[in-house]
Amino acid sequence: MKITINGESFELVNTSNLTQALQQFAAKEPFAVAINGQFIPRSQCDTHLLNEGDSIELLSPIQGG
Repeated sequence: MKITINGESFELVNTSNLTQALQQFAAKEPFAVAINGQFIPRSQCDTHLLNEGDSIELLSPIQGG
Protein backbone atom coordinates (compact mmCIF):
# COMPACT_ATOMS: atom_id res chain seq x y z
CA MET A 1 0.00 0.00 0.00
CA LYS A 2 1.37 3.41 -0.94
CA ILE A 3 0.90 6.30 1.48
CA THR A 4 2.62 9.60 2.21
CA ILE A 5 4.43 10.24 5.50
CA ASN A 6 5.60 13.77 6.21
CA GLY A 7 5.39 14.61 2.51
CA GLU A 8 7.39 11.60 1.27
CA SER A 9 6.04 8.53 -0.52
CA PHE A 10 6.24 5.39 1.56
CA GLU A 11 5.38 1.79 0.64
CA LEU A 12 3.84 -0.27 3.45
CA VAL A 13 4.18 -4.05 3.50
CA ASN A 14 1.54 -6.24 5.19
CA THR A 15 0.17 -3.28 7.10
CA SER A 16 -3.42 -2.37 7.76
CA ASN A 17 -3.45 -0.13 10.83
CA LEU A 18 -1.72 3.05 11.91
CA THR A 19 0.38 1.43 14.66
CA GLN A 20 1.92 -1.01 12.16
CA ALA A 21 2.66 1.83 9.74
CA LEU A 22 4.39 3.86 12.45
CA GLN A 23 6.52 0.84 13.35
CA GLN A 24 7.56 0.30 9.71
CA PHE A 25 8.41 4.00 9.41
CA ALA A 26 10.44 3.73 12.66
CA ALA A 27 8.70 6.78 14.14
CA LYS A 28 10.49 8.14 17.19
CA GLU A 29 8.64 9.44 20.27
CA PRO A 30 7.35 11.97 21.16
CA PHE A 31 4.97 12.85 18.34
CA ALA A 32 1.34 13.44 17.52
CA VAL A 33 -0.15 11.95 14.38
CA ALA A 34 -2.67 13.21 11.84
CA ILE A 35 -4.10 11.36 8.86
CA ASN A 36 -5.44 13.42 5.97
CA GLY A 37 -5.45 16.46 8.28
CA GLN A 38 -7.37 14.79 11.12
CA PHE A 39 -5.69 14.24 14.50
CA ILE A 40 -5.74 10.60 15.61
CA PRO A 41 -5.50 9.97 19.38
CA ARG A 42 -2.86 7.40 20.37
CA SER A 43 -5.62 5.28 21.91
CA GLN A 44 -7.06 4.78 18.39
CA CYS A 45 -3.87 3.96 16.47
CA ASP A 46 -4.36 0.18 16.78
CA THR A 47 -7.89 0.34 15.40
CA HIS A 48 -7.44 3.08 12.77
CA LEU A 49 -7.24 1.34 9.38
CA LEU A 50 -5.25 2.93 6.59
CA ASN A 51 -6.31 3.36 2.98
CA GLU A 52 -4.27 3.57 -0.21
CA GLY A 53 -3.09 7.16 -0.68
CA ASP A 54 -3.54 8.30 2.94
CA SER A 55 -1.32 11.16 4.05
CA ILE A 56 0.22 10.81 7.53
CA GLU A 57 1.84 13.73 9.31
CA LEU A 58 4.00 13.17 12.37
CA LEU A 59 4.21 16.31 14.47
CA SER A 60 6.93 16.66 17.10
CA PRO A 61 6.70 19.16 19.94
CA ILE A 62 8.90 22.22 19.64
CA GLN A 63 10.35 23.92 22.69
CA GLY A 64 10.81 27.62 22.73
CA GLY A 65 10.01 30.70 24.58
